[in-house]
Amino acid sequence: MGHYAPVWDHRASVEVTKDPSGMNQVTLRNPKGASVRVSLLGGQVTSWRNDRGEELLFTSSKGIVKSSKAVRGGISVFFPQYGVEQHGSARNKNWTIEDDAPSLNSFDTQGKSFVDLLLKPSEDDLKFWPHAFEFRLRVSLASDGSLSLISRIRNISGKPFSFSFAYQTYFSVSDISEVRLEGLETLDYRDNLCKKELFTEQGDAITFEAEIDRVYHSSPNCIAVLDHERKRTYLIRKEGLPDIVLWNPWEKKSRAMVDLGDAEYRKMLCVDGAAIEKPITLKPGKEWTGRVELVVIPSTLCSDFSPSKHVRNR
Repeated sequence: MGHYAPVWDHRASVEVTKDPSGMNQVTLRNPKGASVRVSLLGGQVTSWRNDRGEELLFTSSKGIVKSSKAVRGGISVFFPQYGVEQHGSARNKNWTIEDDAPSLNSFDTQGKSFVDLLLKPSEDDLKFWPHAFEFRLRVSLASDGSLSLISRIRNISGKPFSFSFAYQTYFSVSDISEVRLEGLETLDYRDNLCKKELFTEQGDAITFEAEIDRVYHSSPNCIAVLDHERKRTYLIRKEGLPDIVLWNPWEKKSRAMVDLGDAEYRKMLCVDGAAIEKPITLKPGKEWTGRVELVVIPSTLCSDFSPSKHVRNR
């Protein structure tokens, strides 16, 4: 494992190692040199690098590395309740590698390096959230360097259950004041800084000048984060995830967070594909799928790129 075969295939580009806490992690690579690293703790993506070795995800320099808790940053999976640590939070559970996962016929794996992970609740988990499930997560790295996560949650209990879900994604940015986000104009959102009061987005684009913690509803399936200084645009494409969460703690709150540097808020923006406003209900034996694909476009390739047009028509 870890070496390319004469004809590239995903198994030859997958390597399992240990992280600093002793937890297994999986590294995916593509032929051009891009890479993705996934921890089996939480199924968390802890690194995503392009073919020039540039890190595209933010991870805190003060991240507390423990074998029982995910570090701050990367991409974390929130299930079955968004933002609630107890109740069997998937982001702090140990996942296993599934070598023979059920087929994903609708998602082509040609030219992709990928790993399939599996999470099932323990007896202790069922005491907090008494619903049996199988959670399958596929993380894949395409030949063009794009990263995708596909979650499949199956109800294997005898009664329906409801859940909320999010891919909490920390994007690495040059400076939060140099970033704008397009694709959420005219949408309704709940502002968690104003007792979840409902507002309507007024601007043509969202810029960042203070703490933000919002959930946008009925969002389009593609939005764009433009980083002017790095001349880089992130596209977030999603399926089965109607909501978008935007979060940045800004200066005051950052100083109170033990696992985030005082000024690190300037280097990150959380944009989460999510299903929060209306919980998902699964009947016994049924399966839900939620997918996010992250693509980076250099500004040299998008000089005539119209985010609003591109975003709305995806």
